[in-house]
Amino acid sequence: MASSASRTENTRPRRVSRFLTRARGVEAVAHGVAFLAASTIVAITALLVFELWINSALSRHKFGWDFLFTSTWDPISGQFGALPFIFGTVVTSALALLISVPLGVGAAIFLAELAPPKISDALTFCIELLAAVPSVIYGLIGIFVLIPALQTIVPPLKSVFGFLPIFSGPFYGVSIFSAGIVLAVMVVPFIISVSREILLAVPRDLREAALALGATRWESTWDVVVPFAKTGIVGSIFLSLARALGETMAVTMVIGNTPRIQASLLAPGYSIAAVIANEFREAAGDLYTSSLIELGLVLFALTIVINGAARLLILATTGKAAS
Repeated sequence: MASSASRTENTRPRRVSRFLTRARGVEAVAHGVAFLAASTIVAITALLVFELWINSALSRHKFGWDFLFTSTWDPISGQFGALPFIFGTVVTSALALLISVPLGVGAAIFLAELAPPKISDALTFCIELLAAVPSVIYGLIGIFVLIPALQTIVPPLKSVFGFLPIFSGPFYGVSIFSAGIVLAVMVVPFIISVSREILLAVPRDLREAALALGATRWESTWDVVVPFAKTGIVGSIFLSLARALGETMAVTMVIGNTPRIQASLLAPGYSIAAVIANEFREAAGDLYTSSLIELGLVLFALTIVINGAARLLILATTGKAAS
């Protein structure tokens, strides 16, 4: 009996040692698989940048930095400039944010802080459904619903604000203004979803401390919770801006696709994503194709920078909440 007990005691450390060895092996495999997955994403991104850079070489060498500041887009004469498309992309995205940010942040505050849980959950589900709607559906809604409505609303608006350059000139329906409104509808769900999560990540102790000092529910929300989550809310806005910059189909269907820079928001315009989608298949000649690819490189750079800045802001806020 004694020898049997001693053998059992001797085998236990061996079993523990083998178990730990196998556990370390499984952990090493899991670490390697995770590292491979992350490296694959980085490699794909680097490959995209490399391909865009190489295939835009002809345009970059011929036009240089003037490509970004030239307004002429004439495939027949071989003159290409990206400025009208950069202008259209930036203006439509800025207009979309001007409309969507107050709506999105206000709705996020209501859902996270003021609404009853059942109503908040139901509305959040609907908002997530809106975020999943394909962009071509928004484009169709813009054509058949928004533009007819704007043709009724804009004339009275022009009679009041027509002295402003941004509301001057005729309005034919398709315009930068229409594209900005469609983009605003598309990015509002992203602002609401991300901002709501950021607000919910604010420590509950801050709310209770404000209420204990005599603040009302709204005062604790506006003076304590929102300032604490400000960085993350700004991050959600940047993410929505990146979404608006890269939108293609919905903008293509309502912007008018005219490569001109005009002060009026009621005039048609063009965006980078729209011109690539419309003209890439019909591009004749290496220089034409290379110029379109360089436009893609410009758009990719804008999107990467904005997304990176947004991620850093959101990480900063969530880290502060955790501490």
